[in-house]
Amino acid sequence: MPSESFSNLPTESLALLAQVRQRMTQREIGEHLQVDPKTVGRWERRETDCPKYVQAALREMLPMRGRSEAPSSFTFIDLFAGIGGIRRGFESAGGRCIFTSEWNEWSKKTYRLNFPSDEHEIDGDITQVDAADIPDHDVLLAGFPCQPFSIAGVSKKNALGRPHGFECTTQGTLFFDVARIIAEKKPKAFLLENVKNLVSHDGGNTFRVIKETLARELGYHVQAKVIDGQSFTPQHRERILIVGFREATGFSFDDFQKPAKGPLLGSILHPEDGSEEAEAPFTTGPLAKVHSKYVLTEKLWEYLKGYAAKHKAAGNGFGFGLVTPEMTTRTLSARYYKDGSEILVSRGGKKRPRRLTPRECARLMGFDSPTGNKFIIPVSDTQAYKQFGNSVVVPVIAEVARLMAPHIRILQRYEQTGILELPLFADAS
Repeated sequence: MPSESFSNLPTESLALLAQVRQRMTQREIGEHLQVDPKTVGRWERRETDCPKYVQAALREMLPMRGRSEAPSSFTFIDLFAGIGGIRRGFESAGGRCIFTSEWNEWSKKTYRLNFPSDEHEIDGDITQVDAADIPDHDVLLAGFPCQPFSIAGVSKKNALGRPHGFECTTQGTLFFDVARIIAEKKPKAFLLENVKNLVSHDGGNTFRVIKETLARELGYHVQAKVIDGQSFTPQHRERILIVGFREATGFSFDDFQKPAKGPLLGSILHPEDGSEEAEAPFTTGPLAKVHSKYVLTEKLWEYLKGYAAKHKAAGNGFGFGLVTPEMTTRTLSARYYKDGSEILVSRGGKKRPRRLTPRECARLMGFDSPTGNKFIIPVSDTQAYKQFGNSVVVPVIAEVARLMAPHIRILQRYEQTGILELPLFADAS
């Protein structure tokens, strides 16, 4: 089928098929649908239409909505959820999501298809959600956007004897919505994620207000750490993680474990040698070669080279990031769809470089691996680049969740027994 016909395929059937394929082989699906396994393969490669009439049968092969496949040890809510990167990390530590908030419709589409067993719907604008309507939970998760805000008026309010708690100092920012939910629901713990620059924004005032709000106003024991994801995936990506516990349990980022040596870019690239199945529209043909649409046009490549040369002559560091399989990339950003300049994959010799495919971006962010289950990508390349560029390095979050899990259980037992059973290393002060 010609590539220009892809947009006319029954995308819901394909999305359902992708979910089922995470659990079943082509042969098993074929036996269930009473079709040849090769037919299932042709549907996946988009060589023939995946008929709409198979949707009901595919749904039957998925876990029942709301039925957990494994018992959970704690519950959490997922705010500013994006496509669920933070959620995936906490599910790996035994958590179960019971509330989700995300406003972007394209992200909601991706999220729904990758978490089909949810019995709750996705709430939209969190600013319009009453905190009292959110279910009780053990852990609050939020990759909140940090809009600039000023605290210039705090001193004046002090002088006038006016209150200036978190409602004053953070009102008008999305952090306020995180704070008001914590104040209302009092979860045992929280994890907040943001860009590294949050620490230095406004001369450090923004971060100071956030910490004071969480610790002094809301009464949590707070720690923060900037972590680079390149120990887990081949990408230099620094993010600040802020963890808080309602009681002092001895949690420490000092216990964070990372691999001694991070992977290289080659580990997430399409091998293009036939060792993986072709996945339209990212790869094509018997060798699963990367589609030619990801190769930079001659005009764009000449522009980027000229732009880099101009800034180099001016003594600036601006330019494109050309990488080979033996390297680590720059940070994948949400603007990657524009020209891909921060991560251009060399094709050797005088060949024009190419962008990463969305599937490679999923691997670069730790959503899936060349040999593991594939994260479903049901949106256009433009939307996929934005979604992965705005997300988190999942293995980093998984490691933090692993650290937090025993401390969450300490507070669960404390809630049940009234006795705070701290480990020997805990600081109970």
